[in-house]
Amino acid sequence: MSLAKQIEADYIAAYKAKDQVKLGVLRHLKTAAKNLQVELLRELTDEDVFGVIMKQAKQRQDSIEQFNSANRPDLAAIESAELEVLKTYLPQPLSDEELSALVDKTIAETGAADMKDMGKVMNPIMADYKGRVDGKKLSALVREKLS
Repeated sequence: MSLAKQIEADYIAAYKAKDQVKLGVLRHLKTAAKNLQVELLRELTDEDVFGVIMKQAKQRQDSIEQFNSANRPDLAAIESAELEVLKTYLPQPLSDEELSALVDKTIAETGAADMKDMGKVMNPIMADYKGRVDGKKLSALVREKLS
């Protein structure tokens, strides 16, 4: 089943179950996907839908950080609940140990020696593990290992 069809089925299930949080998140997700479909003038692939989900998750994460810094835990809790719904559609992120081993392996393969070679290490990892690796975390780890 395609990701778009899975989201549609989950939307209907959430509607029937009267799960307002999940229903709201999936409604926004469907709207964002439809807007992208209109923009691209073609049917969306799973990769396109996955990109929409990642964008929505990133927006929620940013909102959580802003609400926490503004001392609004009530709004941060709402965003956290919405983020948890979105995470069910995202692949499992790499653990710190897996990421560290992957960075070591990529450094060895590319022969990266200093900070000038940071792109040589980051680009293949970000391309191969899109959605499973946090760019900020990867950047910090690569900087640490190359310095």
